[in-house]
Amino acid sequence: MLVSLTVGKVDAGVAVLLTEDKRLIEFPSILLPPDISSGSIVDITVSRNHKSENEATSKFHALQSTIFRTFGQRTPSPPILRCRNATQTSVVLEWDPIDIATAELRSLTLYRNGSKAGTIPKPTEVHSTKLSGLAVDTEYTFHLVLRTSAGTYSSEKLKVQTHKMTDLSGITITPGHMPAALRESLQKTAERIGAKIVDTVRIDTTHFVCTEGRGPAWEKAVENNIPVVVPDWVKGCEREGRIVGVRGYYLNADPRLRQIGP
Repeated sequence: MLVSLTVGKVDAGVAVLLTEDKRLIEFPSILLPPDISSGSIVDITVSRNHKSENEATSKFHALQSTIFRTFGQRTPSPPILRCRNATQTSVVLEWDPIDIATAELRSLTLYRNGSKAGTIPKPTEVHSTKLSGLAVDTEYTFHLVLRTSAGTYSSEKLKVQTHKMTDLSGITITPGHMPAALRESLQKTAERIGAKIVDTVRIDTTHFVCTEGRGPAWEKAVENNIPVVVPDWVKGCEREGRIVGVRGYYLNADPRLRQIGP
């Protein structure tokens, strides 16, 4: 379509063009011939560019498809929470590495009985936590809440029962320096009372048993406030059929502090 327009004025890179019915159109002067001035008549041909339209539409749909494949097909997964170990007064919880797909991580929070128990530090690296100071023989309900830029996701609620004083299955022992015969005896005693023995100090280690306070494992136990006791403590638990206090069984503790039942 051919349109004839009259140049009204040219100012600051913009030309004012007049239509035959005296309408004003602002038009970039750079697109007009260089020798025009007020009163010049220019012919402008206007047509629809179907080829460029189709190319732009194809690029737009390709971009939309890329965005969908990258961000729309996968969403974050709810955390999967498990109980790793329970004792009379503590619980060790663990979970699978969190999957946030292409979303941005906001936080990972642990709840106990519906109330916030704490925010997990470095949730992409930390996959377990220990809660102490719980009541004996009491049921607790835990769940994780994962917050991301794509939404909030909660784990299934996990019910955990702390042990009775007579349930020794939650005891997890890491042995340290001691005579070989004493270590063998410790292993047999632990098996009889249902306790576990692990070679390294872990988050679920409840007691560090040794006769000498030295070595990297002992240092780690002390650093993590894990009770360091002598092998007689395990014997005491077996003898009384219940978990006994550790006060009289610490290294260098006075044996007279031990409370022996009937």
